[in-house]
Amino acid sequence: MALLRVKPLSALRQFLKGQASGGIILMVAAALAMLIANSPLGRAYEHLLHSRIGPLSLHHWVNDGLMAVFFLLVGLEIKREVMDGQLSSWPRRILPGIAAAGGMAVPALVYLAFNGGATARGWAIPAATDIAFALGVIALLGNRVPISLRVFLTALAIIDDLGAVVIIAFFYTAKLSLIDLCGAAAVTILLFALNRSGVRRLIPYLLIGTLLWLFVLRSGIHATLAGVILAFAIPLQGTPGKPDLEEHSPLHRLEHLLHWPVGFLIVPLFGLVNAGVPLLGLRAEALVAPVTLGVGLGLLVGKVVGVFGASMLAIRLGMADMPAHAGRLQMLGTALLCGIGFTMSLFITLLAFSNDAMLQAEAKIGILAGSLFSGLLGYLLLRVAKGDTPDRMEA
Repeated sequence: MALLRVKPLSALRQFLKGQASGGIILMVAAALAMLIANSPLGRAYEHLLHSRIGPLSLHHWVNDGLMAVFFLLVGLEIKREVMDGQLSSWPRRILPGIAAAGGMAVPALVYLAFNGGATARGWAIPAATDIAFALGVIALLGNRVPISLRVFLTALAIIDDLGAVVIIAFFYTAKLSLIDLCGAAAVTILLFALNRSGVRRLIPYLLIGTLLWLFVLRSGIHATLAGVILAFAIPLQGTPGKPDLEEHSPLHRLEHLLHWPVGFLIVPLFGLVNAGVPLLGLRAEALVAPVTLGVGLGLLVGKVVGVFGASMLAIRLGMADMPAHAGRLQMLGTALLCGIGFTMSLFITLLAFSNDAMLQAEAKIGILAGSLFSGLLGYLLLRVAKGDTPDRMEA
């Protein structure tokens, strides 16, 4: 008897489902980190994070090592969407691109309204959107949210991630080692030479990519950027109109291989390692400190004003169209979800205030509070908001 063949999900729908499920697990990991940090296990938790495994502490292995794999996946998603996906043409890039620009600029301005001097270095903390968390919230809403808004949010967050990568490279780089930078440049040239020569096996890229990570780690540029550079060197074979054939491309094969470990292991582990804030040990003033308010209001107010305002302005001026079957309140709810800035915001916090535990704690409180309220308000608004005829996502 012939076996029934089940049509595989397209790459976009696989991405949406994987990110949504990973976002729910990330929520659990973040809550667990907070519980541990404020329990009798808090001191042991801190000791474990700073215990050394070879040349790096456990904390640095997660943030500099495993997160390089996260950035590799981010880079693969950016390259795929720009060359062969939802961002492959200018009409598709305009609305999420304008929304992402507004959603990065306004939160930074809100933060700087509260902070100057040394703390101004954290201006980029509220500028990033956590796509896994945001899609995790949308997953709870089922078919209440049109697929067009999910695609809009995904495209916006991918452009937002690209902006965060650029910000990290240019604004959060330590003293540079010229020798290691030259080594990284030579390895990068080798990677792109492999691409140009038609090498399609992933193993050579991954082995040379590991060497690239070592050079970048020692160069003074944050090691995770090696993941993005490697991603751009992985060959992509376009399949216009045939998303179910994407497994034939090396980039798509690697992207599909990484979705599960990144979404269900690396990102939750990052949350578990970095989200714990010992609130009982903080002074009360930390809850209303300039960094806390700048980050929290940057996410809660700045993101929704920047994303929704820029989107409506672009639509009003005829530069872009409203996502299909979406209403204004649904756009507003989606803009609120962009205020969930967990993973990237935590990551930039560690770079901005690397030598000040108190400022890190204040920023984390702002991230958790801003993300929580943005997520709750976005969820409630999307639950009651009505669009036109809603699309139905395939089960």
